[in-house]
Order: sequence, then structure tokens, then C-alpha cells
Amino acid sequence: MTTMTADAGNATESMGRKAAASAFLGSLVEYYDFFLFGTASALIFGPLFFAPLGPTGALLASFATFGVAYVTRPLGAVLFGTLGDKLGRKRALVWALNLMGIATFLVGCLPDYATAGIWAPIALVIMRLFQGLSAGGEQAGSNALSLEHAPAGKRGLYTSWSMQGTVAGALLSTLAFIAVTSLPHETLIGWAWRIPFLVAGPLALIALFVRARVDETHSFQHAVVDAGAAPKLPLLTVFKDYWKPLLRVIGANFLSVVSTTLGVFALSYATGTVGMAANVFLVSSLIGNLVALIFQPFWARVSDRFGRRPVMAGALVLVALMWFPYFGAINTGNPFLVAGTAALLMLVFSAANSVQASFYAEQFPAKVRYTGMAVGMQLGILLGGFTPAIQTALRGDGTTAWVGPACFAALMCLVAAACVWSSRETSRDSIDTLDQLGATR
Repeated sequence: MTTMTADAGNATESMGRKAAASAFLGSLVEYYDFFLFGTASALIFGPLFFAPLGPTGALLASFATFGVAYVTRPLGAVLFGTLGDKLGRKRALVWALNLMGIATFLVGCLPDYATAGIWAPIALVIMRLFQGLSAGGEQAGSNALSLEHAPAGKRGLYTSWSMQGTVAGALLSTLAFIAVTSLPHETLIGWAWRIPFLVAGPLALIALFVRARVDETHSFQHAVVDAGAAPKLPLLTVFKDYWKPLLRVIGANFLSVVSTTLGVFALSYATGTVGMAANVFLVSSLIGNLVALIFQPFWARVSDRFGRRPVMAGALVLVALMWFPYFGAINTGNPFLVAGTAALLMLVFSAANSVQASFYAEQFPAKVRYTGMAVGMQLGILLGGFTPAIQTALRGDGTTAWVGPACFAALMCLVAAACVWSSRETSRDSIDTLDQLGATR
């Protein structure tokens, strides 16, 4: 009996590690692809696909194209959430990953406006819409898969590996654009910008290989299939019975303004207004992402011991304060100041970013976990998608041009912190309790 119990425990640990690896690689591919588009929106897509609109109009159109994915992300959340809650987490995640890999690869094959006219931006928008559908289901599914396979007392740590993949994807996309923006401008605009997008194909195949080795979760099998608890329409069940945690996740995920402010608006402001070289600024982003990659597992483990609420909400309050020295540093044009404040901001934000995965997943029971989490996250992240356009509209003149955008980002972080604090603590509940009740009783 003792041996059997030990073997079962080892199997859980082993499958938990496989699920964490699958979540890491899946999120890496998804967000390498997704953030790649954001960086290209700030640097490349305006003159390539929207040249007739002029410099300012092309930039706004490029940012709007970046943002349209956030419109289809909620649709992807409903689609893949329903599949994940009715057919299983693994199957939905495989389909989501295929969609993202194909769409991103095809972006690298598109003709520009000079070659295809109006059809070029139309095709770009279509590929971005497909990216949004895929991203709407990936993160929530990865969170659910890793949380439900995690050993007792380590849910925060194991689930954080999906967020490690997100940061690693952002890091990899930054590295890719540091490489291509170091080339002569004619080479970059001519063909080199395509290379990072074409790499998405092989990366997706590697992630699919790892994902195929992960079993379906016990929570889905026991609490949904065996119990016959799968709702006919998971979305309606969420709206009817779990609207409070849904609203909480929507508001908490206003933290998405952090990623798009850093990766899109700040990049555009630093290069277009302050005059920093793109590759110099991208190095500061690289340093910030490295800091997050190092510290996220630590913060996730802290949340396993002391709770999700104090770690995540406290970090968001500090991030709100950090926007002002960060943009102040950008305004100096000093790359060392920019890199230093970016590292500090990401050190703090990594706490909220790592804990969100387990926090969101623990809000819902197993029968609607995928749908509830996915829809809540994607409705909240809509704000993040249009943050660069909002901040561009709020941008003032002169040396204080950044104040309006910084205040907007800070306010959204404070709203997210308040939503996190409104939850009861879930870190000490058993997975069986969460599978039945979620964060509501």
C-alpha cells in the first residue's frame, strides 16, 4: 500500500512536470508570435502596409491592427473554453497552438502594400484576427492543465510555468527583432523582418510534440466526465452561477496594460519621440524580461506559502507607482537609466504576472474552469490591446508628453489590484474543493 501510494505520488509529480513543460512551451510559442506582431507594429508595419496614410496615420493604423486581435480573443476564449470544458483541456490546446503557428508563419509570407495594394493590409488584419482567436484559448488552457496536474501545495509554482513561457516568448521575440533591426534599414524593410515570423512554424511543431505527451487531467476526468457535470453551454453557466469571479478576473486582468505599454507604446515613444535607437531600447526590454524570467518562480512559490492575494495585489500597487520613474528615465534618453528602471519594474510586475495563472484558475470549478478563466481574461485584456492607441491619444507635448499615458497605466494597475483583493484566499484549498466550488461558496 505504501509503495502504491508513493508510485502514485511520483506519477503525479512526473505528469505535473510534463504539464508544466507543455504550458511553458505552448505559451512561449503563442506569445513569441503575439508579441512579435506588437514589436513589428511599432517599428515595421506602418510604412510597409499603411504607407498612404502618412507617418502618424500609418502608426495609428498599425496599432489598430495590433489591437484587433484583442477583439477576437474573447471569441477564442468562448470557442476553446467550450471545447476544453466539454472535450478536454489537451485537445483544445493542440488546436489553439496549430492556429497560432500557421497564422504567424503566414504573416511572414505576406506581400506589402507596394506589391499588393489594399489586399496587403486586409490579409495582415485577417492573420491578426486568427492570432487573437488562438491566444484567447491558449493561456487559460495552459493554466488549467498545469494547475490540475500540480502536486498539492505547489499549484502556484507549477502553474507559473505558463507565465514563464509568456515572458520567454516576449524575450525571444525581442531577441529576434534586436537581430533584424541591427541590419541596414533597406535590408530590414526589404526581407529581414519576415525571418522572425517564419521561425514560428518550427517552434510550433516542437511545442506540439511536447504537448502530445501530456495526459488529460484528473480534474476534468473525475469532476466533469465521470460525474456527468459538463454543462451544455459552459458560457451560460459562468454568466449565471459564477458571475462574481468572472467580473473579478476581468478587472484583475487590466494588468495586461503593463505588457502592451512596455512592448508597444513605450517602444514607439522612445524611438519616435525621444529618438532612442530601436535596438538600444529593445535591449532594456530584454533585461527586464530576463529579470522576470528569473524571479517569477520565486514569487509563485511565495504565493503558495503566503497566499495569492497579498503577492499579486501588492505587486500591482507598486507597478502603478513605478510608471513615473520609468517614463521619466525614457525621457532622458539614457539607456542605462531606462534599463535600470525597466529591470525594477519587471522585478515587481513578475510577482503579479506569475501569480495570475493560479489565481485565475482557482476562481472557477473544474466544470467551467477553462471557459470562465478564458472569457474573464480575454474580456479584461481587451483594454490591454487598445492601450497603445489610447496612450497615443493621451500623449501630450514637450518633456511631459508621457504623463497622460503613465497615469492611465497606473490607474488600470490600481483597479486590477482592487479586484484581486476582493477575492477570498484560495491557495490553501484542496484541488477537490476548488474543482467543486472554485472561489465561491
